[in-house]
Amino acid sequence: QVFILVTRVRFPYGLQFLKKNIKEMANHKSALKRIRSNESKRLRNKHQHKTTRNAVRDLRASSDKKEAEGMLIKVVSMLDKLAKNNIIHKNKASNLKSKLTKQVATL
Repeated sequence: QVFILVTRVRFPYGLQFLKKNIKEMANHKSALKRIRSNESKRLRNKHQHKTTRNAVRDLRASSDKKEAEGMLIKVVSMLDKLAKNNIIHKNKASNLKSKLTKQVATL
């Protein structure tokens, strides 16, 4: 193991984290947690956003009104959660909900 002395605290392998072949050097011990938590939050946000986009795509492709109405409730809920967590802008969520509601009404 390689130890690097940083402000009188020893860390195994220093405070380096590899992210897509880019080394990030943390200057504080608390920055280690921030790097880890940011990465896990980024992956969670990416998954939720992609899942919602797939649900919107499936809703747009559906032609059965009863099925589409059931899907609309779930998609609206997903969009609201994304907007609440600032993954997408609240106006974008509102515009998507409006367009999807119109589309389902015309089926």
